[in-house]
Amino acid sequence: MEENDMEQLKERLCGRRLLFPLGQVVITRQAAAILLPDDVNKALSRHAQGDWGDVDAEDRISNEQALVEDTRLLSVYHATAGQKFWIITECDRSVTTILLPDDY
Repeated sequence: MEENDMEQLKERLCGRRLLFPLGQVVITRQAAAILLPDDVNKALSRHAQGDWGDVDAEDRISNEQALVEDTRLLSVYHATAGQKFWIITECDRSVTTILLPDDY
């Protein structure tokens, strides 16, 4: 997934109701090599709209609090091929990172 792809996705998301700014969207090298762009795009759209994916109850509550308290947001998704990946938006909303659990 190229930087240009990320910019195009952010432009498409602008017309939707986003709960928070994504900031600069980046993807780790390993995640970019494994994940399909369509899986990433769908997950990033869900993340920005407050659909946290497969997080546990504790992380779901933390995310809801983070929307008010400006703390880190974490979403967990699974690609079409089954690979688990995370999307993390930093507390200052300056950067959103797409990564595999092994990247953390």
